[in-house]
Amino acid sequence: QVQLVESGGGLVQAGGSLRLSCAASGRTFSTYYMGWFRQAPGKEREFVSAIRWTGGNTYYSDSVKGRFTISRDNAKNTVYLQMNSLKPEDTAVYYCAARPSYYRGNYYYGRVNDYEYWGQGTQVTVSS
Repeated sequence: QVQLVESGGGLVQAGGSLRLSCAASGRTFSTYYMGWFRQAPGKEREFVSAIRWTGGNTYYSDSVKGRFTISRDNAKNTVYLQMNSLKPEDTAVYYCAARPSYYRGNYYYGRVNDYEYWGQGTQVTVSS
């Protein structure tokens, strides 16, 4: 079955960097979007970034654009989220997710409910 396993979270000071990894297994993801979402305490899960596995098109929320970079390693079947210039408001549990490019009648990459598979999450805490 499909498994998404995140790693790389931790505690970092404001202005610092972290790199999250998402190891994907269980199927071929060549026609998938891979996404990163986050959920802070008391808030809804929100879109952070996505990448189309084939072609490498990338997408970002306005709140992380210019600070975060999503990438993938085809050989390792792994997606990364490089997070720079971290802010306390970036503190959240970060989730990796996957969906077919065309799924539930659409190609949207930014909606929580349109993703088929989810990882267990990794905590990122940014201290001020």
